[in-house]
Amino acid sequence: MAEQKKTNEGLNVEEAVTQSEAFLIKNKKSIIGVVVAVIVIIAGVTMYKHLYAAPREAKAQAALFKGQEYFEAGAFEQALNGDSIGYAGFASVADQYSGTKAANLAQAYMGICYAKLGKNEEAIQALSDFDGNDQMVSPAVKGALGNCYAQLGQLDKAASTLLDAANEADNNTLSPIFLMQAGQILAQQGKYDDAINAYTAIKEKYFNSYQALNIDAYIEQAKLMKK
Repeated sequence: MAEQKKTNEGLNVEEAVTQSEAFLIKNKKSIIGVVVAVIVIIAGVTMYKHLYAAPREAKAQAALFKGQEYFEAGAFEQALNGDSIGYAGFASVADQYSGTKAANLAQAYMGICYAKLGKNEEAIQALSDFDGNDQMVSPAVKGALGNCYAQLGQLDKAASTLLDAANEADNNTLSPIFLMQAGQILAQQGKYDDAINAYTAIKEKYFNSYQALNIDAYIEQAKLMKK
């Protein structure tokens, strides 16, 4: 029985990573839409922005497109480093068009590609370089970052990053996923009260989410393990 409990406690990190990455994959069009939407030309814009920044952003978006196709097809090596027929790769887009919104998004794609290729340290660097503050893309990237820490066994940092991502997102789409992941990590560490708090947040605040359907079982399991 004890052995079965230990098995149930095990953290399925690969599943956790897949859940976080699924946001970027399934919602890539809306993510790009968010990035494009924030490119606002304010009154009194300079000639530099008209004649240099805007065309450069358009070129960066075009360069990003082929990589998104490779990414969706699961060809992460080509998405990251390019091919032999003209596509330079997310890494090149991020470097060549540094300062554009598309290059910033390329950083997120780079991080996920590295993670899928098993290069979690490189993934952490790329994801950490992403700079955003919107309510969907930024916490999604932070959640992926937390899962990379988990892959490297840095469980304290993984749990805190996932909890931050859940708090930053504050929505029924992302927050319950990250709270569930954090709860599993905390339970594995024997931090049962913290795990219960994470699970309870799903139950009380995100009760309409998919994760809330079976959350009582996780809460009860954590309480039993605490005894």
